[in-house]
Amino acid sequence: MNQHTPFAALEIRGLKKTFDRPAVDRLDLLVRRGEFYSLLGPNGAGKTTTLRMVAGLLHPDAGTISVCGIDALADPVSAKQIMAWVSDEPMIYDKLTPLEYLEFVAGLWRIDSATAERRANELIEWLGLAPHAHERCEGFSKGMRQKVALAGALVHDPTLIILDEPLTGLDAGSARQVKNVLRERVAAGGTVIMTTHILEVAERMADRIGVIAGGRLIAEGTLDELRRRAGKGDTSLEDTFLALVAEQTQAA
Repeated sequence: MNQHTPFAALEIRGLKKTFDRPAVDRLDLLVRRGEFYSLLGPNGAGKTTTLRMVAGLLHPDAGTISVCGIDALADPVSAKQIMAWVSDEPMIYDKLTPLEYLEFVAGLWRIDSATAERRANELIEWLGLAPHAHERCEGFSKGMRQKVALAGALVHDPTLIILDEPLTGLDAGSARQVKNVLRERVAAGGTVIMTTHILEVAERMADRIGVIAGGRLIAEGTLDELRRRAGKGDTSLEDTFLALVAEQTQAA
């Protein structure tokens, strides 16, 4: 039996996945409970592949994944019950209204109808979807669809929320609502792991940042720690990130 770190929301050890080349290469990663963790990296670095393995959508070639102490490979159902996955391309049912969609998802999680209705209404209000709660999703914009997908991911009250580029294509108002919801989840003791290409978002929201390149974690820490590691002083995350990736490319 593997010994897992008690305060870890997510603990990955030796994770590997190869397609035509190694996408994730013996990755070790630890995300603490109650933190907002942002995973950054250039295109093809292995970010999405890693998170898809954590969410149970891909099976690793090697390694272990622990979600709040649950072995996600040995007991994927228990791991999924405390986790949410939101991709950059929201998958929702066009013929349902947001309220119907949330009630449907709650039913899949076997949440009793009274609790499901209460949570659905709270989430719809929280995400500014109330004026559209009874409209079919088929006419919704990308931002609206993303908010409905996020509400669906949160309806079973997950401990760990995993988001892959959740703000892509959102207007400023929608992005702010999503960011506020995520901040509130962390403030309430939840854990959020997010990939993003919008480095200012990671800079403002993340407690810690991991930089991944070539399927490996090449640097990790607070923004100040990453600046020191890159020898960049008081610079933006973008400058720090580019310096760390360039350093890794030269070393490869």
